[in-house]
Amino acid sequence: MAGGMSAECPEPGPGGPQGQSPGPGRQCPPPTTPAPWSLPRWRAYVAAAVLCYINLLNYMNWFIIAGVLLDVQEVFQISDSHAGLLQTVFIGCLLLSAPVFGYLGDRYSRKTTMSFGILLWSGAGLSSSFISPRIMPCLEAVALILLILLVPDPPRGAAETQGEGAAGGSRSSWCEDVRYLGKNWSFVWSTLGVTAMAFVTGALGFWAPKFLLEARVVHGLQPPCFQEPCSNPDSLIFGSLTIMTGVIGVILGAEAARRYKKVISRAEPLICACSLLATAPCLYLALVLAPTTLLASYSVVVPRCRGTAEALQITVGHILGDAGSPYLTGLISSVLRARRPDSYLQRFLSLQQSFLCCAFVIALGGGCFLLTALYLERDEARAWQPGTGTPGSKDVDSNDLERQGLLSGAAASTEEP
Repeated sequence: MAGGMSAECPEPGPGGPQGQSPGPGRQCPPPTTPAPWSLPRWRAYVAAAVLCYINLLNYMNWFIIAGVLLDVQEVFQISDSHAGLLQTVFIGCLLLSAPVFGYLGDRYSRKTTMSFGILLWSGAGLSSSFISPRIMPCLEAVALILLILLVPDPPRGAAETQGEGAAGGSRSSWCEDVRYLGKNWSFVWSTLGVTAMAFVTGALGFWAPKFLLEARVVHGLQPPCFQEPCSNPDSLIFGSLTIMTGVIGVILGAEAARRYKKVISRAEPLICACSLLATAPCLYLALVLAPTTLLASYSVVVPRCRGTAEALQITVGHILGDAGSPYLTGLISSVLRARRPDSYLQRFLSLQQSFLCCAFVIALGGGCFLLTALYLERDEARAWQPGTGTPGSKDVDSNDLERQGLLSGAAASTEEP
């Protein structure tokens, strides 16, 4: 009879018959979901350190011209606008590969894609090392070895404690990914906010060492440089301050977001907005007071297309941001200098006034992050809907994510209700 028969379940074991009755008194085990991908905490720290090292080398290449900008201008006798164009062309060439690698990263092994990118990057650096002695190719080779040996390649969607099979369902095309991202207003406004931030950091990172040197000359603290090599300690000072404030800012921002997200779900974009809006008046005052005193001087995207999203954000942020801002700043400075007497004071004032646009752009970036906060919860809920590559939001809360996160070190499976 049906009531006295046990339900059938598959026979365990590699060679056992399938679909037979389990026999009297035997019950089938409850169905389980695949165990979430996990990583020991020490492996995560090592991987994070390697990725930070690779990013450090990236930015060392990014701003290598800024450290010798005065010498470049003296040797080649180029104006501020042409000097800024060097950085624009350099960054523009690098960014041509970003959409390609984003597409590959969403469809193939991300670790292999990164390794191939570093190999190309190192090859370009090695080719230039024959022109002048450089240590960067050696450091980049070390980065490639560390990436291959120490950085794991987690399944897509592992940040949401799910396996590769859950990360997005059927594979979408690149155009479909772009259309999805274009309708994701949290992504759009955060990209514009990052673009504004990149615009300012690009302009300041490229021109600030020269600006500080000319400020020292104007205040009589250093004689003008008319022949290279130009001794400029401000490059080292500005770089050191940038590193220290960057580390402190990341730690404080991450901790503030972790604490306040328990109270306000939109904590991350609000913190970014407040930071940029507070930076705008400080930057403006530092520029205005420079002639008087020298001392004044985040997930809402589904896992299946996060590589494409990151690539698009990098491309837009840098092309409209720090790829063009050095040239635009230099162009404004050159236009202002052409209308003024040729003196160190007028050079300094021209560069100072060309920086003022950065204060307004950084304020616009803060406004973009405020708009991000308006759409964050809606887009985050859409990204967590079943079938989009993340577990349903009503099934997994923040406490579950903390217990089952990447750094849990546990691989226990969970039962379905």
